Amino acid sequence: MRTSHIFLVTVLGLALLHGQQLRAQTQLPRDTDDDTFQKVTTFGITTNTNAGLIGGFVYRQSKVLPGTLFGQKQHQYLSLEVVNIKHPKEVQSAAGNFGGRFVYGKENYLFVIRPQYGREITLFQRNADEGVAVNAIFAVGPSLGIIKPYYVKIKEGNREYTAPYASTIDANGVRKNVIDKGGFFEGFGESKFTVGLNVKTAVSFELSAFRNNTTGIEVGFLTEIFPQKIVIIPNADSRLGGKDVGNRNFFTSGYITLFFGSKK
Repeated sequence: MRTSHIFLVTVLGLALLHGQQLRAQTQLPRDTDDDTFQKVTTFGITTNTNAGLIGGFVYRQSKVLPGTLFGQKQHQYLSLEVVNIKHPKEVQSAAGNFGGRFVYGKENYLFVIRPQYGREITLFQRNADEGVAVNAIFAVGPSLGIIKPYYVKIKEGNREYTAPYASTIDANGVRKNVIDKGGFFEGFGESKFTVGLNVKTAVSFELSAFRNNTTGIEVGFLTEIFPQKIVIIPNADSRLGGKDVGNRNFFTSGYITLFFGSKK
């Protein structure tokens, strides 16, 4: 389902950009010089195949560099992403008759902060005022993983309280009565950290509605590795092995970023 959502958004976005390009090509350009801006700074939202509809937020900046790369105009590419990575088996469950919802079996969130550095190469240059620019991107960087406990709300008699999902099984092996998920910010002080590495390749499609503004789409593929498996939903069947069975330390994803910003 997530993959189909990304595919649909990609098709719609590219159709919009292509339509803008065709419209620009049918008009007489007011200025046929290439876009001469030296720096582009943008912000955006991203979705990927390891997350929900909104997977995170992105800051991007590209700056023109002297010379060419493979005969094409090149830019220094900087990016900072903050994303949420989900387990493939995450499903929202209803909490009985209490009206709440939570992810059954989930013990941890995985948030990742990705500073990235690389190169952006111009494949197709737009005119100064109109058209679509197409750029190829290659970037690498560290991945700071934040493993935060997943909190849920528990009801015992007339008492309600929140606790990590991992602590909801009592001494007799019976699951306590979970009635809802906890607050998003609960448990950040108990987070654990890990550091990995990520690499991405992408293509961006940029259009300029106004001379000094830009909007567009970045579509790409990212791989990421951490030194150990990160347990989001632990394995509950001891016959299959330890808690980390079914969890990963190596992630791959396709992604789309919708961005907007300014040029200088």
